[in-house]
Amino acid sequence: MRADYQYVLIQQDNAVLTITMNRPAVLNAINSQMLEELNEIADEAATDAAIRCVVLQGAGRAFGAGQDLSEFKAYYSSEDVDAGPLGEHLLGYHRLARTLHEMPKPVVAVLHGVATGVSLNLAFACDLRIAADTTRFSEAFARIGLVPDGGGAYFLTRLVGVAKALEISLLADEFSGIEAERLGLINKCVPLAELAATVAAFTQRLAQGPTYTYSLIKQLTYYAHDHDLQDVFHLESEFQDKAFCTADHREGVQAFFEKRAPRYSGK
Repeated sequence: MRADYQYVLIQQDNAVLTITMNRPAVLNAINSQMLEELNEIADEAATDAAIRCVVLQGAGRAFGAGQDLSEFKAYYSSEDVDAGPLGEHLLGYHRLARTLHEMPKPVVAVLHGVATGVSLNLAFACDLRIAADTTRFSEAFARIGLVPDGGGAYFLTRLVGVAKALEISLLADEFSGIEAERLGLINKCVPLAELAATVAAFTQRLAQGPTYTYSLIKQLTYYAHDHDLQDVFHLESEFQDKAFCTADHREGVQAFFEKRAPRYSGK
């Protein structure tokens, strides 16, 4: 994986790949170049067996302020109001959200400062979220007359239910990391000073786990949300057969019998 990206930083620590959106002067507002880079990195991370956990975060004072609307100045100054520029542009966000969501390894979003708009919805596409208690969340689209994009309606309703998702989206109010944890939007809320250490411990634990089994757990869990019980039973049986044949299952059982910590290979 190359490291000469213009607006994204990458760092690999053992098997954890950290992807940092890096436009701190504009609170990591996403422009077309950053979006292209994020998609390239996510695609490579998904197929790299040496990467067993992925972290998405923002540089500087924020996680991310959403789409950089300055890219659409020409449209806003035009009299042709029937030719919106977002439809094709959103395909890049759809691709990225799907890649993060379907990544065959755990993906953790780390949030601080501002987390709003499509940046926040990309965090919702991740599997797990850790935030500082001072994070300011907002599904801010309605404030400027837009609908949630980047899969926001899909992910938000599955995290908090339809009624609360509508409240968050229609009112577009700002809320804290503490409130986000109470709502179930994030998994863990910690003081900002403890965020880096908490994330490091959490992600290293995931990276040392049974990665292939994690991918099966992800698929089964997301599938279960939209299918009936009998369908889930069928997929559960299929995936358990696959998990049973893994080296990590054998190692886990052997470690259990030997009363030691397992040493998973991710296979």
